[in-house]
Amino acid sequence: MTTIRLTTQIKTPVKEVFDLARSIDFHMISANKTKEKAIAGKTSGLIELGETVTWRGLHFGIYLIHKSIITEYESPNNFTDEMVKGCFKFFKHQHIFYKTAFGTEMIDILEYETPYGILGKLFDNLALKKHLTQFLSARNQSIKLYLESKNVVKSHHNNYL
Repeated sequence: MTTIRLTTQIKTPVKEVFDLARSIDFHMISANKTKEKAIAGKTSGLIELGETVTWRGLHFGIYLIHKSIITEYESPNNFTDEMVKGCFKFFKHQHIFYKTAFGTEMIDILEYETPYGILGKLFDNLALKKHLTQFLSARNQSIKLYLESKNVVKSHHNNYL
């Protein structure tokens, strides 16, 4: 089992971060490098408890299908998606949000297990963990940049009212 843990500080209220993190539409925009597209289940809007989404994305030069279900959901503190169908033996992604003095601390805890025994472990060590870490980091930076720039525009706009 491999675990990736990332923490991102965002100068935005926790509810806004929570909502953007579960936006299907924003995920497709932020993951355009891998051509992520929601193809079944919830395909737009904000995903909720018990809903599924099936993603099709280009990873390592091939299109892969990944279907997840939201298994835990407590607005605006956390939600968890778990793989129902896909390339992993096990895949669970916890999204946790804490209110801080300056905004929000967003924590991702991704736990997964590769199939194919020793070959899967080797692939994970050589490429997969790095790929998933970069993918999540880029997504988190997209969330951060979008929300913080939106709030900067709002605050500057309010200065002129």
